[in-house]
Amino acid sequence: MSLIRRSNVFDPFSLDLWDPFEGFPFGSGSSRSLVPSFPRSSSETAAFAGARIDWKETPEAHVFKADVPGLKKEEVKVEVEDGNVLQISGERSKEHEEKNDRWHRVERSSGKFLRRFRLPENAKTEQIKASMENGVLTVTVPKEEAKKADIKNVQITG
Repeated sequence: MSLIRRSNVFDPFSLDLWDPFEGFPFGSGSSRSLVPSFPRSSSETAAFAGARIDWKETPEAHVFKADVPGLKKEEVKVEVEDGNVLQISGERSKEHEEKNDRWHRVERSSGKFLRRFRLPENAKTEQIKASMENGVLTVTVPKEEAKKADIKNVQITG
């Protein structure tokens, strides 16, 4: 049995972008941000950090599955940066608000999301395939075959 943790705990091995100063007047949440493409409001930050992605390795490939309900494939981008960093990003637009509308609860997030994963050396990044079905994005990164060690019989004398 394996333990799978699903929380917002900081993962030092992830390349997810995290702003420890979010909410402070001098952090990237302010209008003086040095990186203007980052989200500015807390609801956008929640969407930014909230894209849930599973990564499993099979003998043939690395498989990423991302929950992106309500998004069309045109609203999601899958890219490879620096030769071995898989980047999955997108944006969920905020619902148009009419003046006569009266909201009782808003729980669905909107805004941008971005996740990055450093791929291992055996990843064939030029053969990546992506598909989307029922709000789940599946990205398959084939692996190179493991090189088999040359085994030579050595005669023992003595």
